[in-house]
Amino acid sequence: MIRGPSWWRRRSLRFRITTMAAAITFICLIGLALLAGRGLGPLLTHSVDNDLRSTLVSASGSVAGGVQPNPVPGITIRVLDTAGAPVDGGSAIALDPGGVRELKAGQPVYTGGEGDSPRLHWFGSVVTAPDGSQRLVVVSAALVGFDAAVHSGSVWLLLAASLGAVGATVATWLVVRFALLPVARMRRSVRALPAGERLALPGSHDELRELATEFNALLARQEEVAERLRRFTGDAAHELRSPVASIRVQAEVAVTNPDPELSQETLADILTEAERLSSLLDGLLTLARSDAGELAPAEPVELVSEARAAIARLPAGSPQARVSGVAGQAWAHAAPAEVELVLNNLLRNACRYARTQIVVSVLTSRSTVRVVVDDDGPGIEPDHRDRVFDRFYRVSDDRARASGGTGLGLAMVAEAVRRRGGDVFVGESPEGGARFQVTWRSAG
Repeated sequence: MIRGPSWWRRRSLRFRITTMAAAITFICLIGLALLAGRGLGPLLTHSVDNDLRSTLVSASGSVAGGVQPNPVPGITIRVLDTAGAPVDGGSAIALDPGGVRELKAGQPVYTGGEGDSPRLHWFGSVVTAPDGSQRLVVVSAALVGFDAAVHSGSVWLLLAASLGAVGATVATWLVVRFALLPVARMRRSVRALPAGERLALPGSHDELRELATEFNALLARQEEVAERLRRFTGDAAHELRSPVASIRVQAEVAVTNPDPELSQETLADILTEAERLSSLLDGLLTLARSDAGELAPAEPVELVSEARAAIARLPAGSPQARVSGVAGQAWAHAAPAEVELVLNNLLRNACRYARTQIVVSVLTSRSTVRVVVDDDGPGIEPDHRDRVFDRFYRVSDDRARASGGTGLGLAMVAEAVRRRGGDVFVGESPEGGARFQVTWRSAG
């Protein structure tokens, strides 16, 4: 993007628009004035020549009819013989033999123009008199003050162009000032806008209305983000308070009670809560990095082997899990760490609720790759399916706490998949439990 000098960018929009409009207007008007000045001389000459040609036609007709030509103010009419001698009783003309030959040939002749002598334009035509003699009819006109007229005309054109540019500058300044008045009113409205309110939309359907609409949409997004941040902060504080309070109470019991068996049991409970707290902090850190816009470079990831590796990482005693419906390999456009996070959280969530088995299916199409995780647990009611991917949301809070859930696993799944341009969906599995389906773009 081309940027102007810093001093120019510091000027107001009104100043910049007026300056550019004035410069363009001045250049255009001065250019037109110079062009018109250059064409002023030929225009005057052409006008005089047209009058001379018209007078020559009339005078030639009169001489051919044996009649003396009528005088025309400002134009000299002479009748000569073919040698250039006058036959009308007047004095000799100031033309050399070469000029006479050009007039007989029908060519215009221009004389004078040097020093103080006026510039003369001559036109001539040979006609036959009634007695059969050849006559040269000559007309001429003096362009007195021609150069002064051209010079004065050019000066006046330049002066008019300059005044026109000044007038255009003042008009542009006033028009821009008037046009920006609604912007100034909008700026004052923004400064005085209370929290939760929106700008009033102008009645006209123009750029200002579009600007106000976009600004209102921006306010709505900011308020939504602020509300999500407040809710997230409150939920995080609540979730952190519970394990910390539990660890503190159990530690106090262990300190005040000398019974070794009770102390050992208390330490085991403290370890469980500490692991839950560590998992919660890891989830919060992952979501914070995602909110900050950190996104690992994408590369082809083979999902079948990743799904089998995730099943192998399940803790001992987990329900039976297997990969089903796989033919060959399935490559997704993602980051390996993202795929590992998604599969780990989906399988751990399924392990908490599955009764006997978990089935992982990897399905491919021309443009997408899907991973489907089915369990035979109680499933998720339709009323909760749109919210299970929210942070700290639990279908059954007591059950999730008893199973060690933090309410962040599915939120991290949705965040990782959607930031990569994929989609995540929850429904009902054929076994009656929950079905989680994740879709990535295909890298094959």
